[in-house]
Amino acid sequence: MSDTAALTPTVRTRLTLPSGIGRGNVALVVGLVILAVIVAAALAAPLLTRWDPIEPDPLATLLPPSGEHLFGTDNLGRDIFTRVLYGARSDLTLASVAVLAPFVIGLAVGILCGYVGGWFDVVVMRVADIVTAFPFFILVISLVFVLGGGVWTIFIAITAVSWVAYARIVRAETMVLRNTEFVAASRVGGISTARIMTRHIAPNVLTQAIVYAMSDIVMNVGVIVTLSYFGLGIVPPTPDWGAMMADGQQFLAADYYGLTLFPAAAVVLTSLALALVGEGLAHVLRIER
Repeated sequence: MSDTAALTPTVRTRLTLPSGIGRGNVALVVGLVILAVIVAAALAAPLLTRWDPIEPDPLATLLPPSGEHLFGTDNLGRDIFTRVLYGARSDLTLASVAVLAPFVIGLAVGILCGYVGGWFDVVVMRVADIVTAFPFFILVISLVFVLGGGVWTIFIAITAVSWVAYARIVRAETMVLRNTEFVAASRVGGISTARIMTRHIAPNVLTQAIVYAMSDIVMNVGVIVTLSYFGLGIVPPTPDWGAMMADGQQFLAADYYGLTLFPAAAVVLTSLALALVGEGLAHVLRIER
């Protein structure tokens, strides 16, 4: 027993957090501030506005921005500011939740492929090659078009495509860790394969997956907005940025820019914030190689 214990390594995670996490990391700080404001505004929407995001008002259609309606109203008399806030709830919630399943699936599959290898790795990587042969946006939108629109369809389509990227990232990291001294010592020490993968490999490959998840949320937001723009996304009258831009497009010629401008600005600002956070995390969650 003493020999086995001596061979069992003390595993140090490769994920390290530097002191002064935000010091000098402008991208992370700016991204977090913008994202925090957007999320806080979405959560506090009932406190920030008294208007209903769904109920139309025929007497207040296409009003310009004012003290009463900060962003004006749409063609049905609904307050645009209110709908932008509630649209953030819809789009960000779906985009964030849609990351969880691919993250977990990709993490598990990537570790199995990288550590166990064999026929399982060959089959999975061939499937991954087929999936990655098509652009992410086109493949997800095509799946939703075939399966039909709606929240669950979007979730399934994103999961079916997104797990591949996580699996590839985690597999590459696992293949490096598989040949390290502490993993070899664990095998010699009699630690089971399952325990090595869950206790020693998994914590050390999370870094890259977490960083990628931020960019994945950005892509999810883009997909959700695009699908809603074409009528395949979140079902109206639930507020959604893509549907708002689609509805407002017909009024651009009449100089009613707010219907499209404000939800589009929300998409750009949110994507920028998430991209900055992802870039900042890539520096903060540094990997010892």
